Amino acid sequence: MSISAVSALSASASAVSTNSAKASATVDYNQYLNLLVTQLKNQDPTSPTDPTQYMSQLASFSAVEQQIKTNSSLDSLIATQAGTLIGRTATSADGSISGIIVAVTTGEGGAAVATLANGSKIALGSGVTISIA
Repeated sequence: MSISAVSALSASASAVSTNSAKASATVDYNQYLNLLVTQLKNQDPTSPTDPTQYMSQLASFSAVEQQIKTNSSLDSLIATQAGTLIGRTATSADGSISGIIVAVTTGEGGAAVATLANGSKIALGSGVTISIA
């Protein structure tokens, strides 16, 4: 890539980040496409970059973006389902903790954790019994 191509990419990246409403260090899908097109327009014609690298990067970026959207959808689904547990009685797998669920949060690793009226917490998972209060 020539020095002028690097300068053009740098200018394009500055314009994209300046125009971005987010104060984030990430690049969204459209910004990535703009950078890719700018790079293609300004590459050195005597030493072009392999187009399969671009397609590979684009495919990887697309897959990551789709995974982020899927995770967001799953978080929404979990939050909706967790809301239906409030007011029900939860009993731990070993039966040592029991009480009415007042809140459900997402713990480490995405596991749901129920907070009971008595302040106890139960990780919702295999063996935990949920019943109508």
